[in-house]
Amino acid sequence: MKKLLPVLVAAALTLSLSACDKLAGKQAASFQNTDVTGLDYAKGFSLTDHTGKPRTLADYKGKVVIVFFGYTQCPDVCPTTMAEMASVMQKLGPQADQVQVLFITLDPERDTPQLLASYVPAFDKRFVGLYGTLDQTAKTAKDFKVFYSKVPGSSPGSYTIDHMAGSYVFDKDGRLRLFIRHGGNADSIVHDIRQLLS
Repeated sequence: MKKLLPVLVAAALTLSLSACDKLAGKQAASFQNTDVTGLDYAKGFSLTDHTGKPRTLADYKGKVVIVFFGYTQCPDVCPTTMAEMASVMQKLGPQADQVQVLFITLDPERDTPQLLASYVPAFDKRFVGLYGTLDQTAKTAKDFKVFYSKVPGSSPGSYTIDHMAGSYVFDKDGRLRLFIRHGGNADSIVHDIRQLLS
């Protein structure tokens, strides 16, 4: 039996590696958005939701989580992205209840909890707005490799914010899996989310 043990272990490892390779190959080939599986960043956050409840990524374990950084006074990218995510939820049908869309504001000075509470769920009642202090916002953006920069306006309160346009997708175990570029289409996002839900 002792002589057989190394052979059995080697056989088991070969089978498991083969299964992993097939699984990884299948997933990599099936995603229509950018597969970022295995990248070592965007591991989580510690923020507050628009109802005043402290939140971390772990709170949403068991769901596919889509994270988008923006601000409520954004003139184009943010509302079009949120509208697209609302369309994704509609197309997912009953599966949408297994998906959580999170909007992290890059403008905590103007995006009050009240404003987030009226803006974010207006696209879909299940969507959650998240905010932090200026320091928490900067740390979270850095952890997610999200570039943003305040652009002065004609008055102190009329500034805009240049920021990265794209969304991160985490699987049900909280692992970073996809990056969705702005301007994609809802059908490709639905396709990929269904892969993560299966």
